[in-house]
Amino acid sequence: MRILGITLPEEKRIEIGLTVLYGIGRSKAKQVLGKAKVPFGIKPKEITVDQENAIRKIIEEFKIEGDLKREVAGNIKRLKDIKAYRGSRHQRGLPSRGQRTKTNARTRRGAKKTMGTGRKIADKK
Repeated sequence: MRILGITLPEEKRIEIGLTVLYGIGRSKAKQVLGKAKVPFGIKPKEITVDQENAIRKIIEEFKIEGDLKREVAGNIKRLKDIKAYRGSRHQRGLPSRGQRTKTNARTRRGAKKTMGTGRKIADKK
């Protein structure tokens, strides 16, 4: 089953398989399947053509994949352009929502880099 050029995994349940699409999580997947009247536990290879078309029609109403990624990137670029605090945090690669950075923040800052003692080679005499 393909939606917007993306192939859904055939062996996973449809509610999990829909989360492959950027912008669709578990709750939105359940919402879509509820509107389309498709059981959650069914697998994509077992879906009928009518059910597939109903799911596709509902998903095309949402902003997902490329459009959503473009919108998010545009929002971040706007914050950087107006020199907002959140924009400066994005530029520096630091957390933008008030988290502490003295410790933690490894997902944004990268792996820990241990520094030496600060002593120079000449100081060892």
